[in-house]
Amino acid sequence: MTPEEIQALFTRSDGAFLFARWGRPIVPIVFGVTDETLATVKGAFEAVVPLADHKMAETDPELGANCMVFFFREWSELPEVPDLDRLIPDLVPLVARLEDAGANQYRIFRFDEDGAIRAAFVLLRMDRELSKVPAETLALSQVVQTILLWSDTAFRDRSPLAVAGDTTILRPDIAGLIRAAYDPVLPAVAQDPSHALRLFARMERPQ
Repeated sequence: MTPEEIQALFTRSDGAFLFARWGRPIVPIVFGVTDETLATVKGAFEAVVPLADHKMAETDPELGANCMVFFFREWSELPEVPDLDRLIPDLVPLVARLEDAGANQYRIFRFDEDGAIRAAFVLLRMDRELSKVPAETLALSQVVQTILLWSDTAFRDRSPLAVAGDTTILRPDIAGLIRAAYDPVLPAVAQDPSHALRLFARMERPQ
C-alpha cells in the first residue's frame, strides 16, 4: 500500500483529510439478533480490536456501551427504540433520508473533545442484499469500518475483506494499516494529509 493509497482511505468526498481512532476501550452491544449472531459479532470485535493493540471493556463509565450495533428490517423501526433519539440527534430526519436513499447501512461516530472516537452507532437494515451476506463476513466488515474513522468513500470500490480458500479474512494491507494507526507514538487524530506518510512508515513491509 502506497502513501497515496493510505491518504485516499482517509480523504473524504469533500476533499478533507481526517483520521481518527478510538481514544477509549471499546464496549460493544448488539441489538436485534439471535444469540448465535451475537456471538459472531462479538467474535469479530475480539479479532479486530487486539489486532489494533487496543482494548475492550465490560462497561464505559460515561455511556455504559459505546459501540452499538443495530440489526433491523425497516428504517422506520429505529425511532421506536426507547431513548435512541437521545443518543442519535435528529434521528427522525436521518431515518427519512436513509429511507429515501434506499440505504441498507449507516455508521455514526461521536468524538471526545480532542477528536478521538468516543462512540459509534452501526445501523444495518437487513434487506435482501445484506441478508445474503454470511454473518461472519458482515460482522467483520462492520467492525473493520468502525475501528477507525475511514473516509466515506474508502471501501466503495474495494472491500476491506478478502477470500482465502473458503474463509473470508481481513485484507493483509488493511490489517497492517489498522496496526499502524494505533501506534502509541502517533496522535489519535490528524487532519494533515502528511499523516498518511507516518502511517506508511509504520506498516510492516512484506518479507
